Amino acid sequence: MSLDPQLKALFDAMAAGPAAPKITDLPPAMARELYRGMSQMMEPQDVPTGGIEDRAIPGPKGEIPVRIYTPLNAGKGPLPVIVYFHGGGWVIGDLDTHDALCRTLANESGAKVIAIHYRLAPEHVFPAAVEDCYAATKWVSANAVALGIDANRLAVAGDSAGGNLSTVVSQLARDAGEPNIGFQLLIYPAVDAKTNTPSYVENGEGYFLEKATMEWFFNHYSTDADAPDPRLSPLRASSLKNLPAAYVVTAGFDPLRDEGKLYAEALTKAGVAVEHVNYPGMVHGFFNMQGVLDESRKAVKAAAAAVKKALA
Repeated sequence: MSLDPQLKALFDAMAAGPAAPKITDLPPAMARELYRGMSQMMEPQDVPTGGIEDRAIPGPKGEIPVRIYTPLNAGKGPLPVIVYFHGGGWVIGDLDTHDALCRTLANESGAKVIAIHYRLAPEHVFPAAVEDCYAATKWVSANAVALGIDANRLAVAGDSAGGNLSTVVSQLARDAGEPNIGFQLLIYPAVDAKTNTPSYVENGEGYFLEKATMEWFFNHYSTDADAPDPRLSPLRASSLKNLPAAYVVTAGFDPLRDEGKLYAEALTKAGVAVEHVNYPGMVHGFFNMQGVLDESRKAVKAAAAAVKKALA
């Protein structure tokens, strides 16, 4: 297994330039600015859409900012919907860092994408993000007619921390009996706070996301990252039965590779329909590199196609 040639060229170019600060050396506010800057460098800008609306919806502790994407060539009638939770370790990331990804997902899937900007740590620690994401998903379902969507064709999706939140919201919805979630798109999800799998050893340094960074994220997000609470570590849930079908993406050079694979296997063992796709030459975060990686563009299209098929 070797790095994708385009990724290797990117790493070589970065190594030849001035050393960038590490997220772990920055306060959260500065880390957020660094992440925004990286997203602007790696992502295509102003991907055409059928329409974008920014608004705020009611949440458990105040309003939650959301961004609603209508796909190109949407046609008439209610559309399927993807509720999207951005990545960034529950600490960084926002609607802008994942704008290009959400635009592409909408266009390629034919679904409306409603991106959720949940409360971030350390200002709002666990389970604030969980509470916001679950409340937002229920709101989307309850307001389907006004939004022009079909509540019976609803998927949750997210990358990294957003993948974690997608799994947790799916488990909460199953247990509460609402809302009706039909599919999970889990992009290199963080599903166990232990950070002790072999991929953490193999890929713990040098591939964008590092083991120390994940520990920094968890320490900001939770006062007890070792707690067995499945809302923090959904891999530790007592049961994964009766959850929505899932499309799980992992990357070969990602510290989270093994836990994503383990979650896909656990879902399968519980009787859930799962498609697990591993991209061996990729790193964590590659879905947000469509502007510089051919494999990123292909992977996003493939994931969108899986959602489209599931919600047809």
